[in-house]
Amino acid sequence: MSKSARLEHRRAAAAAAEARRRAMERRRRFLWAGGAVGAVVLVLIGLVVVRLVGGPATPAAQASADPAQAQILAAVTTVPEATLDKVGLGKVDTLPKRLSGQPALTADGKPLVVYVGAEYCPFCAAQRWGMVIALSRFGSFTNLSTTHSSSSDVYPNTATLSFHGATYTSDYVAFQGVETQSNVRQGDTYATLDSLTAQQAQLLQTYNAPPYVPSSSAGAIPFIDFGNQFIIAGAAISPQLLAGKSGSDITTALTDPTSPIGQAINGSANAFTAAICAITGNQPAQVCTSTAVTAYAGKLNG
Repeated sequence: MSKSARLEHRRAAAAAAEARRRAMERRRRFLWAGGAVGAVVLVLIGLVVVRLVGGPATPAAQASADPAQAQILAAVTTVPEATLDKVGLGKVDTLPKRLSGQPALTADGKPLVVYVGAEYCPFCAAQRWGMVIALSRFGSFTNLSTTHSSSSDVYPNTATLSFHGATYTSDYVAFQGVETQSNVRQGDTYATLDSLTAQQAQLLQTYNAPPYVPSSSAGAIPFIDFGNQFIIAGAAISPQLLAGKSGSDITTALTDPTSPIGQAINGSANAFTAAICAITGNQPAQVCTSTAVTAYAGKLNG
């Protein structure tokens, strides 16, 4: 095969792969959009089962997530500041988008970060690593668990953590992590895990739609609202980077600031940390004045 023919073959293969990725992303948005609309309807008729992290009663948990392995949990929650600073901006595909003129989002007198995803979703799987690293710089988690994305979705069995059943404690920021569905098949969809509160459903209806996100991204998960000052719909990094990697493989790569995984996950963690610093009034100072966070603060102004 000639060089030009090989090049054309690679281009065709790349285009086909991208088409498959977009198709799966559209299917995921449609699946999620239906669930979000249903949740809003339930809110309106008063039938939503309230579920806050650390809050009132939840639906019965599905057997989809094992207790987090101590070594993995310790590694992802204690990535050294020096490593994060060496990564700096890293390699991140999508950054949180700044909002303006929106009412402050708070809980218990602190700025509130809301994450909505699902365990089956490989893009959510990729996103959680950076979220846990970032939030661990402001507080601590209990009852995090390890899991993986669906075995029948694109990027199957992506290793990750789950916020289902976890609690978060911080002096600076409140966090609600919602996993709407497990990775366990139930008919044509996945078993239900956490229900949206009325407030969470309203956030999705308002900010996970135009004009705050492009129509092509409306309804996408994962979705994160940082105190109504920043949002991100969809993943900051590609789960393709994590293909075939175990949780231990991923946490080992986090210690290498030159590795592709370290560049992507730690870079996304730095971006999320900068967004959180913006809503906490740059507290704690040691975190919010670090080299990586300062660099990202300017990048999030657009």
